Amino acid sequence: MPKSSVKDLTPAQLRGRRVVVRVDFNVPFDETGAVSDDTRLRAAVPTIQLLRTHGARVVLLSHLGRPKAAPDPTFTLSGVLPALKAALPGVDVTFCATTDDAAAVAATNALTDGAVLLMENTRFLPGEEQNDDALSQRLAALGDLYVNDAFGSAHRAHASTAGITKHLRPAVAGLLMESELEYLGGALDEPKRPFVAILGGSKISGKIDVVEALLPKVDALLIGGAMACTFYKAMGFETGTSLVEPDRVDMAKELIERAGSLLIVPHDATVAKGMDQPKTAHAVKRDAIPAGEAMLDIGPDSAQSYARAILSAKTVLWNGPMGVFEKPPFDAGTRAVATAMAAATGKGAITIVGGGDSAAAVVEAGLGDMMSHVSTGGGASLEFLEGKELPGVAALDDKGTA
Repeated sequence: MPKSSVKDLTPAQLRGRRVVVRVDFNVPFDETGAVSDDTRLRAAVPTIQLLRTHGARVVLLSHLGRPKAAPDPTFTLSGVLPALKAALPGVDVTFCATTDDAAAVAATNALTDGAVLLMENTRFLPGEEQNDDALSQRLAALGDLYVNDAFGSAHRAHASTAGITKHLRPAVAGLLMESELEYLGGALDEPKRPFVAILGGSKISGKIDVVEALLPKVDALLIGGAMACTFYKAMGFETGTSLVEPDRVDMAKELIERAGSLLIVPHDATVAKGMDQPKTAHAVKRDAIPAGEAMLDIGPDSAQSYARAILSAKTVLWNGPMGVFEKPPFDAGTRAVATAMAAATGKGAITIVGGGDSAAAVVEAGLGDMMSHVSTGGGASLEFLEGKELPGVAALDDKGTA
């Protein structure tokens, strides 16, 4: 990895030092106010524990939700504290109700070696999302060095992800960030072959740059989800009431012609009269979608074909569900892909789930631990796959300079 990692820091650099760690604790809550999915909290534990092992004093920064740059009890990170304590049993974990004032700095100075302090929501602060330099300086005062372990926020140039590094060095990647960059970067730069990518989701417009970036690198690119319908329209097929992007049909046609046999569109589709009418679901060939029905999942033949392609691969990259996976029976295609990827992992393939809905589907199916890597960043994963520079990564120290 071209960026320095927390593993590059020496115990002498860490013991007794305040380490500001940007984490991604943007987690969901249930109706009781408890964290309903602690995946992101647990993902941060290895970096936190590594720092604690070397006697660091850990200061955690994160955003939560979309408050209007002002305190909002709906989005206070104090609600995360019980779940964070559960993820770090036996650790001294406390919460600070401010983030960029004298009281916040005093709280960090009062920490003992190995203690953990969670600061209040960075998005309560005016200037966070504008990458304000004055705010960046105040955040830098919270620590003696900086670790970014929030890949899911690395595509944002915010004060807590980018600006802070101008005033706080060393600035290195956490273990989760390092893993994200190694897996995603490895898939793009030096994939073991055959390399199969699966792209799904609702719109081709949101994935067009990824398609463009992957086509020269893959041995097969499998298309699923509603975005397949725009390709169907480009192929001259009836799409019924399916979601189609009319302004992208010509682009889809050009991609089909340019990609040739590399780009594979589903052979069949599971259609229904609507998402709320699952009993009307049935499979049809892709050129036989009824005028009054919509494609809501890839069909069973495509699911089997995609599974075979995945099982024959050495590297598999997946981003986007194959259908409306939240509503059975339209989850069958997504589950087939997830199951095949788990089996491919068992055969020695590198399997990468690129965040977002596909990551949620894998976790929901109980297969998250059976993938080589499940990305924590939906938007960041897409931008990385598109070849864009991520500000939160670019701001970190280059390898060998921390």
